[in-house]
Amino acid sequence: MKTYAFKYLELAEKHALKIAERWAMDVRCNEKTPTYKNLDEHKIIEQCVRFYRNFSKMFVDEKIKEDIGKYFKSYTEESYAMGIPAKEALYALILMRRHIWLYAEFQLIFSSGIAQQEALDTLNRTILLFDYAAYEVTKSYQELMKDTAK
Repeated sequence: MKTYAFKYLELAEKHALKIAERWAMDVRCNEKTPTYKNLDEHKIIEQCVRFYRNFSKMFVDEKIKEDIGKYFKSYTEESYAMGIPAKEALYALILMRRHIWLYAEFQLIFSSGIAQQEALDTLNRTILLFDYAAYEVTKSYQELMKDTAK
């Protein structure tokens, strides 16, 4: 693994709580995620922290494995149980991606010219993981809604 990708993953794990707290402030105030405003702040922060702590495992796998799908199914079930609509759970993931990247930029881990290609590679891998997350969350929400309608 490249040096900067390692720093990025290490940053996500070590500072998961701090990044999640910033994310929670954002998701609770964002007009696209109004349901989060009324949820227990500690509960949503913990959900985000779990994601950031699992992020490095997902990131380093060459192929997206079944256990990653299980993680996002769990994320979906938890979000659904909290009464979060699918579109808000998906937007919350978008905000998680944004916050992890902004925190990395804030820490200047991609500041040198040499690091630009590694930054691009890291961003591409991050986007791939979140695209997969969006797919899995959408699929799982559809299954839960179908089961509830029966």
